[in-house]
Amino acid sequence: MLKQADSYEEVYGSFAWEVPEVLNMGVEVCDKHADADGARTALIFENENGDVTQYSFQALKALSNKFANLLNAKGLKRGDRLGILLPQSMETGIAHIAAWKAGLISIPLFTLFGEDALKFRLSDSGARALVTDTENLGKIEAILGDLPDLEVVFVTGAKRDGNVIVDLWKGLDAARDAFAPVNTGADEPAFISYTSGTTGNPKGALHAHRTMIGHLPGMEFPHEFFPQAGDLMWTPADWAWIGGLMNALMTAWYHGVPVLAHRARKFDPEHAVRLMAGHQVRNTFMPPTALKLMREVENPAQRFGVKLRTVAVAGEPMGAELLEWGRQALGVGFNEFYGQTECNLVTSNCGLIMEARPGSMGRAVPGHRVEIIDAEGNVLGPEEEGHIAVRSPDPVMFLEYWNDAQATKDKFSGRWLLTGDRGAKDADGYFWFLGREDDVITSAGYRIGPGEIEDCLVRHPAVALAAVIGIPDPLRTERIKAFIQLRPGNDGDPDLERDIRDFVNRRLSPHEKPRLIEFVETLPMTATGKIKRKDLREAEIAKLKKEKEASGFIPRIRPRSG
Repeated sequence: MLKQADSYEEVYGSFAWEVPEVLNMGVEVCDKHADADGARTALIFENENGDVTQYSFQALKALSNKFANLLNAKGLKRGDRLGILLPQSMETGIAHIAAWKAGLISIPLFTLFGEDALKFRLSDSGARALVTDTENLGKIEAILGDLPDLEVVFVTGAKRDGNVIVDLWKGLDAARDAFAPVNTGADEPAFISYTSGTTGNPKGALHAHRTMIGHLPGMEFPHEFFPQAGDLMWTPADWAWIGGLMNALMTAWYHGVPVLAHRARKFDPEHAVRLMAGHQVRNTFMPPTALKLMREVENPAQRFGVKLRTVAVAGEPMGAELLEWGRQALGVGFNEFYGQTECNLVTSNCGLIMEARPGSMGRAVPGHRVEIIDAEGNVLGPEEEGHIAVRSPDPVMFLEYWNDAQATKDKFSGRWLLTGDRGAKDADGYFWFLGREDDVITSAGYRIGPGEIEDCLVRHPAVALAAVIGIPDPLRTERIKAFIQLRPGNDGDPDLERDIRDFVNRRLSPHEKPRLIEFVETLPMTATGKIKRKDLREAEIAKLKKEKEASGFIPRIRPRSG
């Protein structure tokens, strides 16, 4: 835990990692609190109708023990994988806790994933079991025949119970509430978080139990020495992503801080304000896109009584205007931080002890060594552009990419983990994001790989080739645009575009759907047959500049490097 001091240098210099050899995340985020003060509130769940249910740490311990016993009764053993396809809910929390206590590896899965996305992740991980709800069961049943490793599907609210489709609550009611957690090692695998890449399929970042310890300073810092008395955490980020799961939920539970859970099918800024005010949320992790939408709500602090203590922001750059709006409208500064699925929360701002520099990712979080390096792994000086890299070993760093030794090797340059982003560090140690080395698209806080989208598009019978890029957007950071080369005999008319959109809508998550589609005769290719997305991006940026110049407004658009 970070020790509060008057300066960044004091905090950074006094920090030292304390990672025990034996560590079980399930015990750390649940059982230790249940044993010390079982009545302490762990979760406040508000459903879509506004009904509120509270759960204590003792209740979570008993329910996760029951689920761990149920998993063992179904034949799952240490090292097996459990998929978790659920929204923010109590069942999501106990599923992860139960998996970790039983020595299993949990796999968070986004409920808006289509069948193709789910099939790949469940197949690639070799998941033996899955927990989901009736709303998502249909997608799973459609792909069960392609998942030979998947033996049992636990369903909340199931209307049937058998050998494969199992009524979760019927099983929990019959299970014992006593369970002895497995003594997992700190380096033993705990969960797989799938991340998007630019080509091919997504990669599964395998994390150890020690990553719980690794996440702590990266959230204690932007939340200004979290926890403080009265803290209560909420995030609109889905718990299927490492940001929602580890940044908000598990870090709060590790410290015994209650978490507000709420399932919103679509982010509504006024509803978010009312939710935070109604529950007196003190801490939130929120992407800039959500904050930009919240600017539509007039005087949220005065009108609704929002009383936030800290706001941590990540996912895309935050400008001076948004920072100033937060101070004026919410009475709180926003602390921007940076990380990625493989190595999360490594740079951050902390307004309590350091100057907030709009657009900066902050300074290295205590415990992490972050530098700008060149292609040979040499540390560069102030203001020099290069690779943003993190020195290993580091507790928050992933173990490996699941089933992909080559990708794991390529992620490192010696002892430096390469984030894949380019940046610079100023003379005061503040980091500045300059561009991505790959083609990952940042839209509404999501990092989206074009590979999955392109793969889906080319499955349409009229599509020969497809290329997907991100183009600048003032609200979302980037919009997804697809360039499609049709098969002979097809015309790019409105009816075909609608058909392609319907085809994609059934298979991809909403945040992955192209907002713009352009039919082209050919796509720019390299000599080896790779699509040159960089050329497409540059052409789009040039077109945007020309359009804006013609209207008398010249935008500040920085082309990506690489």
